[in-house]
Amino acid sequence: MPIHHKLQALQQEGNFIRVGLIGAGQMGRGMIAQIAAMKGMQVVATADIRTENAIHAYENAGFTSSQIVQTEQLEKAERAITQGQVVVTFDMQLVLQLSSVDVIVDATGIPNLGAEIAWKAILAKKHIVMLNVETDVTVGPLLYQMARAAGVVYTGASGDEPAAIMELYHFAKTIGFQPLVLGKGKNNPLNLEATPDSAKIQAQKVNMNPKILASFQDGTKTMIEMTAVANATGFLPDIPGMHGPTATVDQLTKVFRRKEEGGILHSYQTVEFVNGIAPGVFAIITSDQVEVHAELQYLKMGDGPNYILFRPYHLTSLETPISIAKAFLEGEESIVPYQGLIAETVTVAKKDLQAGESLDGLGGFTSYGKIMEAKAAKQTRALPIGLADASLRITRPVKKGEVITFDDIEQTKIQMIWELRQLMERDASIYKA
Repeated sequence: MPIHHKLQALQQEGNFIRVGLIGAGQMGRGMIAQIAAMKGMQVVATADIRTENAIHAYENAGFTSSQIVQTEQLEKAERAITQGQVVVTFDMQLVLQLSSVDVIVDATGIPNLGAEIAWKAILAKKHIVMLNVETDVTVGPLLYQMARAAGVVYTGASGDEPAAIMELYHFAKTIGFQPLVLGKGKNNPLNLEATPDSAKIQAQKVNMNPKILASFQDGTKTMIEMTAVANATGFLPDIPGMHGPTATVDQLTKVFRRKEEGGILHSYQTVEFVNGIAPGVFAIITSDQVEVHAELQYLKMGDGPNYILFRPYHLTSLETPISIAKAFLEGEESIVPYQGLIAETVTVAKKDLQAGESLDGLGGFTSYGKIMEAKAAKQTRALPIGLADASLRITRPVKKGEVITFDDIEQTKIQMIWELRQLMERDASIYKA
């Protein structure tokens, strides 16, 4: 039965999936509005340090002031939800504790916060949907194993590019194609020196946090997203940082060939990004069946031997309800690190760094992310970008463009994501490639 039929059936029975949202930024607000238009699902509680963001999101989705209850008290929140109201709070712990929540969605985009949310959601035996790829590429293998042991679903979110790529990958694998290259378009030219200051004007135009925009411009977000795809499929970056050519969709099968075939790749089963096809995602495929090639050419898929499956959109948090429904109704995930830690997004100095300087996280002034094979990252003690926040201080000079290692930093504060990473590192099997 299709998911929308199952949701309609829930609604007809007087039931619905009760969603707890943490983070009412752009992604969270869009999700509240989308779910308000659906059957069989409702965001019953939302936490954000700026509670007005959550209140406005509910109001914009059609809720009246009498339907919105702002509280930090557990009993009051439980009672409000039972009475058909929705809860707004600045305390994410409240949302995690609510017995009247079935599925938690993390829309914070903050690695350490996401680690805490996922960990506590799983301990509470709640499904957890991550609109937070940053956490997943840092400690996702551990969280996935933990969720399976607890009998709940841990998953990335439909609509994010990694999950959209996985839809193409699973489709290809299911019907017997051989995926060769998996990738996405990049929305803006790669600028390794992008900072919140340089991104400020553009961010104002699109009503976006300058630091978040800088993390897109400097490539960190793309590296993280393709790391998630690598860890889900076992595909590797062809070179550290990937190639990132400029191309149109109809050029991709020629550009992403092996060098001996006239392309730029050393090998297949790789992850990549492209300037020029955003917001699309793609999978380059082939077949060893002569009749399949003939059929694909008849269907105007190209001359072969490689062909492209292209999806020209991804709807970010507007598609997240699909992952919520799949988790609750079918016990299925959209994307998880099935293969363990295959790739890593490591931390690279954005400028010359001196001893005593603190790092400042994704999209900041001090560092950017670069994808590389996880085993190579481990051997060189490269620092994962998901750990590189303001709790770390540089202990010796690091030149611009150099990878920052564990030997170059010291902790000034213990973060949960560090504790989970250390726990994960005790299991050597996470490095499967």
